[in-house]
Amino acid sequence: MSLNNSDIGGEAGSPVIDQVDTPAADTVATMARQAPVRLPETVRRYLVRVLALLAALLVWHWASSRGFNLFINFENVPGPLVVGQALIEALSSADFYLHILHSLRRIAVAYVVAVVLGVGLGILMGRSRLAEDIITPYIELLRPIPAVAWIPLAILMMPSEESSIIFITFLGALFPIVINTVHGVEQTPKVLVRAARSLGASNAAILRHVVLPGALPSIVAGLAIGMGVAWFSLLAGEIISGQYGIGYFTWSAYTLIQYPQIIIGMLMIGGLGTLCTLLIKLLCRPLLRWQVGENDR
Repeated sequence: MSLNNSDIGGEAGSPVIDQVDTPAADTVATMARQAPVRLPETVRRYLVRVLALLAALLVWHWASSRGFNLFINFENVPGPLVVGQALIEALSSADFYLHILHSLRRIAVAYVVAVVLGVGLGILMGRSRLAEDIITPYIELLRPIPAVAWIPLAILMMPSEESSIIFITFLGALFPIVINTVHGVEQTPKVLVRAARSLGASNAAILRHVVLPGALPSIVAGLAIGMGVAWFSLLAGEIISGQYGIGYFTWSAYTLIQYPQIIIGMLMIGGLGTLCTLLIKLLCRPLLRWQVGENDR
């Protein structure tokens, strides 16, 4: 038995599928038109961060303009508009850029030395119990000492004020790098090390192909933390014994009672520290391609 189009109510020569599927297609098209457009995950996350900063600026403006004084006193704190005007004036001065360049140069020298020495010591301590027993007491004894406490001794030991500032900055970056490197090396799965050794790999090959790749996430975290602590230590060194630098700029503004310049110095330290940390993460990203991406977590 055969059926034609006229048997099921269709016109001659017209396909049945058009009469059946056209309403469904219209429904799908209507739903597509009504569906909201969603921003990419990365854009939405950065948008939230920008909005959070704008909210902080609004709260700051409200508290300073109203003279908020409830445990925290904003009566003498300049608002964001006043600080913005002072920042424009500072950006038009060549001395301001000189302060920034001096701080960046000190950070670069101290941080590079801290990375080379810190990662080397961390790998040595993580792979050798004898080295760990010898070096750990020094790390644990010196690590809690704040950067300000090192200033008098650094001035006595170092040949110049510049070298003393770099030394203090170096100490600030060194300890987080060492500790995170040791942690990463020690957390390498022992089964992988035994498997590589059973296949005939040498100690150098195990270190290069097994230990270091496994320890890289912890090492990168230590590099980022070390950069932040380096800026903190640099500020202390420049305040006490510097003649140029963002720390010296901030301290000079305090002694001259220039409140907007104080906030400018603080914001510049935070901004430069953030940019340096982002730079470290970008440079290390190719080394961590094997990790699960941010959106897959």
